[in-house]
Amino acid sequence: MLNTRVLLLLAVVAVVTVAYFAHDNDETNDLKSNNNDGLIVQDSPTGRDDPHELPTVATTHCNPQNPCGANVHELKPAQFDLARGGMPGRGQAGGGGGGGQALPMVYHGGPIMTAPTNVYYIWYGNWAGNTAIDILEGFARSIGGSPYYAINTGYSVSNSVTFQGSTTDNYSHGSSLSDNAIFAVVSSAITSGRLPSDVNGVYFVLTSANVTASSGFCTQYCGWHTYGTVDTTIIKFAFVGNPDRCPSACSAQTTSPNGNAGADGMASIIAHELEEAASDPMLNAWYDRKGAENADKCAWTFGTVFDAPNNSKANMNLTNSVDGTVRSFLIQRNWILSSSTCGLSL
Repeated sequence: MLNTRVLLLLAVVAVVTVAYFAHDNDETNDLKSNNNDGLIVQDSPTGRDDPHELPTVATTHCNPQNPCGANVHELKPAQFDLARGGMPGRGQAGGGGGGGQALPMVYHGGPIMTAPTNVYYIWYGNWAGNTAIDILEGFARSIGGSPYYAINTGYSVSNSVTFQGSTTDNYSHGSSLSDNAIFAVVSSAITSGRLPSDVNGVYFVLTSANVTASSGFCTQYCGWHTYGTVDTTIIKFAFVGNPDRCPSACSAQTTSPNGNAGADGMASIIAHELEEAASDPMLNAWYDRKGAENADKCAWTFGTVFDAPNNSKANMNLTNSVDGTVRSFLIQRNWILSSSTCGLSL
């Protein structure tokens, strides 16, 4: 396996240089030179995280099914059973199954987002009349400071999350997006001034149901996160597709607490990618020896659920910090570092 993997991409905007990074131990000083406020950097190996239940590649994030460049959210496993909390046995210190959930999390020395995290959305495609906008922007205004997101403080991540705004993109790269095109969407939003350049931000490209990602949305993953460089700023970003395109692969249920199964499914994937982007923003910080990041170890597990008013399942109520609206959500659990198990709160 190559010791160094660097993919340089040509940006659609001349002033933007796009870079997906993967380094080995010899290149740790390069990470230090890019340190910004809110990032902790120490010596570390790096690479790309693999979706769990793929073959193990020791001491690296990379494998043939998932070449280096981003961390992905796996598809819903065939044995998923929501009535039993999703994936029975997964997410317990002695549990069976994939994802390395019985393995300890290890800090590899890379950056961590310790400053308050800012969330930005890019609504790509056709979202006209879709309640997802209200649901998901409300979710971003609710997750910060919650008992659920407090789990990430175990990784030295701030429990403060603020939704800072959104923009739209009317199919600038068509309805089938390559990985390069997804970052070009992020780059354009920043360089055009529609969104600010924010080293403490995580930018989410949220695609409507008629848009796919050519590298494997619905067939290989439901979402992913990685990072790149816009001008001289390291930008953390994520792709989250609409599960309405493939509910059997990326939705936990077809009737959901907020009456929009696509949006409710995206909320869980957004939580997953946000947790990982904050604790492993440059893919060289927190992960286990199989390459699983914290949320990977608990993917498709929901713990104890309750009935929402429309008879769907939920596992938490979150309060919008702006208008006080309370919504129910079904959100996957996260890995609690101190107890080595999945949970919904510390």
